[in-house]
Amino acid sequence: MPKYFFHIRRNDVFEEDPEGIDLASSELAFEEATAAAREIVAERIRMGNRANGDTFEIMTEDGSLVATVPFRSAIRLD
Repeated sequence: MPKYFFHIRRNDVFEEDPEGIDLASSELAFEEATAAAREIVAERIRMGNRANGDTFEIMTEDGSLVATVPFRSAIRLD
């Protein structure tokens, strides 16, 4: 099973995910990143902090970029 890493880009800061997670497909990695972004945004809102601006960069073990998931795309405000 492939391993996917969910790195976070915040403005000019890049936070590397050192562990990654084993998932069956890039589609599942995208779904996992979206769910995680939703949880992070919800926690930031509860704490009164800024909720958007970050992005997950999903990468494989060989460093290939699979997808980007802006945190703001994980929530609906309508």
